[in-house]
Amino acid sequence: MTDQREAIRSNAKYLRNVRPIDPEEICDYVEGSPHPAVVRQHLREDAVSLGLREREDGTFVPVGDEPVGPRRGPVERFPDRYGERLEDLLVERYGVDWHRDGTGQLLRSTIRRFKSRYLEGRPVEYDEDVAAGYAIYHLPGYYAAVQYALDDLAERGLLGRELRVLDVGAGVGGPALGLCDFLPDDAVVDYHAIEPGAAAEILEGLLAETGRNVHPTIHRDPVEDVDLGALGDGEGFDLVLACNVLSELADPEAVARSALGALAPDGTLLAMAPADKNTSVELRALERELEGTTVGDGADREVTVYGPTVRLWPDATPTDRGWSFDARPDLAVPSFQRRLDEATPADDPDHAPGEFVNVDVQFSYSLLRLDGKRRIEIALETSDWARMAETERHVTNRIDLAAAKLSRSLSADGANPLFKISDGSETVDHYAVLTRESALNRPLLEADYGEVLTFEGVLALWNDDEEAYNLVVDEETIVDRIG
Repeated sequence: MTDQREAIRSNAKYLRNVRPIDPEEICDYVEGSPHPAVVRQHLREDAVSLGLREREDGTFVPVGDEPVGPRRGPVERFPDRYGERLEDLLVERYGVDWHRDGTGQLLRSTIRRFKSRYLEGRPVEYDEDVAAGYAIYHLPGYYAAVQYALDDLAERGLLGRELRVLDVGAGVGGPALGLCDFLPDDAVVDYHAIEPGAAAEILEGLLAETGRNVHPTIHRDPVEDVDLGALGDGEGFDLVLACNVLSELADPEAVARSALGALAPDGTLLAMAPADKNTSVELRALERELEGTTVGDGADREVTVYGPTVRLWPDATPTDRGWSFDARPDLAVPSFQRRLDEATPADDPDHAPGEFVNVDVQFSYSLLRLDGKRRIEIALETSDWARMAETERHVTNRIDLAAAKLSRSLSADGANPLFKISDGSETVDHYAVLTRESALNRPLLEADYGEVLTFEGVLALWNDDEEAYNLVVDEETIVDRIG
């Protein structure tokens, strides 16, 4: 069998540079004339190492060299094929009426319990019911969030069509599904998931819907027990995902270092956390702890923050509390969330309509690399721009500065638009407050999350109540986008 497989590989290596590889053709060139289905299976298993993708007609062709481009437009919904597969899994586990009667009540109480424990900062026990509740409640939001974060890499051509991916704490698969749908149909993914819990069963079922060029392997051991660098082909991963998991680990820094050590020289670690204050601040603290350190066996590869936070001054890093998160348009309500919510008994005193619907897309994330690349490559000159670390001496004065926009508007309805901003040197929080909109300052409203702006003539004030600096943008202020 080994000789036969090597013969198939040899033929594929030759034909890949000549014409599409047809299993029905190769079987005639291999001793014993194996059935085309056998040839096809061997080609699928070796597709990643051979750099091949399978087309709809069953032939194999080389993966293209062109990098993956960014998305066009927002993520609008969680795809029906995944939703239907999830409902099939729920039916298999709980029966046709999974959302009603006793099983529906079990799932609703489970969701209430893990939400409560999470808000209290208490650990969650992951059994089959919790995994099912997580899938119902969190899968759509995580599916969308990862795609927006990946845009930061795609816009600079840093995602190839042939990807080796490690997913640490993959859970029920929201980030994995989002990644697979973010990539074009002609991409090939060698996907390794670390998921020791009950969520692995749901993950496996949903991955089956991702397409013929996604090659998944699920590792069921705890991440602390896995040599991450030994997984895959040993050449390192192009992308490591650590989404909504680091805050649940006993030693997140050690796991993050291990994940960074498993990266290819030009790879990226994408760490993601919910947008709430505790986990978001924890993620940013971990980012700062890792920044500037080295990983690897003697390679001394230095950890660099690629984005979305910035380091506009080469000799400075921020020490503010670091609460920064993105918010994107809500998704359409998936049928499985609506079913569970609408089946809640009318006499349930704790229920408000929509309690079990979760289509918000709000998330914190950090992109770390080892090759020194940053999403925004800007070096400021002290003589031209004020440094946020020195805002104290500018209070009540108008100043010029450059900073990244690191939030959507944080103001309540009817209040002046308020945005967290950063230049990477600040020791306390800074917020841009738009008090009077004009054509000259409108870019503050229009800029995307993570985009760098210049502010000319912004008024620096101290806010005692928030213990932060407010930079007032009014009719005298000019705001420009500098990309």
